[in-house]
Amino acid sequence: MFKSKAPPSKEAAGAPPAAAATEVEMASYPAGMVTTPIPRLTWRSAVMGVFVSMGGFLFGYDTGQISGILEMEDFKRRFGEPSRKDYMFSNVRAGLIVALLSVGTLIGALIAGPLADRVGRKWSISFWCGILSAGIIVQITSEEPRWYQVAIGRWVTGLGVGSLSLLVPLYQGESAPRHIRGALVRYAVSLYVSANYHKLTCPLTTSTYQLFITLGIFIANCINYGTEARPDSSSWRIPMGVTFIWAAILGFGIIFFPETPRYDYRHNRIEKAKRTMMKLNGVPENHEKLHEEFNEIKRQHEEDQLTKDQPWYQIFFAPTMRSRLLLGITLQAFQQLTGANYFFYYGTFVFRGAGLSNSYVTQMILGAVNFVATFIGLYNIEHFGRRKSLIGGALWMFVCFIIYASVGHFVLNRDEPALTPGAGKVMVAFSCLFIVGFACTWGPMVWAIIAELYPSRYRATAMAMATASNWLWNFLLAFFTPFIVGDIDFLYGFVFAGCLIIAAALVYFGVIEGAGRTLEEIDLMYHLHVKPWKSSKYVIPPSFQRNGDSNGENGTSAPASQSQPAELAT
Repeated sequence: MFKSKAPPSKEAAGAPPAAAATEVEMASYPAGMVTTPIPRLTWRSAVMGVFVSMGGFLFGYDTGQISGILEMEDFKRRFGEPSRKDYMFSNVRAGLIVALLSVGTLIGALIAGPLADRVGRKWSISFWCGILSAGIIVQITSEEPRWYQVAIGRWVTGLGVGSLSLLVPLYQGESAPRHIRGALVRYAVSLYVSANYHKLTCPLTTSTYQLFITLGIFIANCINYGTEARPDSSSWRIPMGVTFIWAAILGFGIIFFPETPRYDYRHNRIEKAKRTMMKLNGVPENHEKLHEEFNEIKRQHEEDQLTKDQPWYQIFFAPTMRSRLLLGITLQAFQQLTGANYFFYYGTFVFRGAGLSNSYVTQMILGAVNFVATFIGLYNIEHFGRRKSLIGGALWMFVCFIIYASVGHFVLNRDEPALTPGAGKVMVAFSCLFIVGFACTWGPMVWAIIAELYPSRYRATAMAMATASNWLWNFLLAFFTPFIVGDIDFLYGFVFAGCLIIAAALVYFGVIEGAGRTLEEIDLMYHLHVKPWKSSKYVIPPSFQRNGDSNGENGTSAPASQSQPAELAT
């Protein structure tokens, strides 16, 4: 599908491209340099963006299925503990089954990067799909009373999910044309990008990764609803087994896609990198914009080569990096402390406690709202930017949790919820409104900010640390939520409401607006200590032009360069 028909370049294999495009080199193109507009979206880049986003679907599907499975009668009978009326899960057992996935994702997100640097992006994606499938096999073959086998299987599955949460946005970011690259990453819930991102202008592909996450959650809710009434183990084995389909589609399908051009360039496969870029951009070899982007890849690679032997802990001593690391880590923590996974992981249990006759239907409603609200997020980020969206979203969710918790604690009859049906309906309504706020703002946008926050030479390490914070808090909330709810019931919502106020303040005082700016401009603004609340209107001084990235050693900025774009081929 992606095999190139482009003529071979005159450049020697493995040789770096020329540093500048001279008049003699320009003359080597009979028609000269092409300056026509780049196609907004080619079919190849569209297929790449949508197909690879299947990794997001896997992430969402695993997130959405566990809430319903924990409430299935056969699953509780096999792996739960006997109670006075039926079977149930203790807080420890339920917490471990849910939370060990997060432990696996944390480890997977940390170890997937080095492997991807060694064997490539696409082969790493295929490998981790296999690991994910192995975890599903461990879960689906569990027999009573081995509940711990389910928990261990979820840990193994988490290794695959966490790795894909890194690799899919990384693959998209290193492959997508520059004018849609930021849009693809903007909605990557999980997030690692090693390339330079430029103007974020194309809303068409913005939704691919995050949209697939929300779609995965919704499909899991629907399958749970369709199987929960079955009297045997197929009620929970079918939802688990369906995961094989999604993993096989991504794991085998990715083999037929090209490696990312940036990975190929860093491994001296320069001709292959050029052909891939030509196909994905839909432009000829002598297109000016293609040469400019290739020059940026070359410049970034040269800078990375200068610092490749530095120890990883050098990141803590580079200018502005400590504060930016802290910002990324706290943003990821507060994304979890919004409380969204309280509904995604334990929604079926929560709504059954609120007196709803079929909590699986409620989960489907929440999943559908989450999916549809992702489209609303397209409008938000294009028209309001990151700061306004995140602050507004935090305040919106704050109000929702205040009402939800107040009704649940002070109005709902928790012993006989059927006596207060109106309270349950109000709680469901404000749960849906909360999900709208999360899906439009904090769900996708935190990952966008993390992808923009760090210079290229430190990006992989810094993003790994920030993402580890996300998965750590994911685990803590997943494990301790049953205990907390057991002690303070729906007052738990006030805890999340307080965290949302702090999160809004963090964004106001710490996050620089990155909408419509290149990564180099954002990096420069952090080096110049631009006030975040003034950043949306800040104008970059014309005397500054970043040389591909921030100077991680001295924090200085290079003056505007007079050099021309490097040639792709001579």
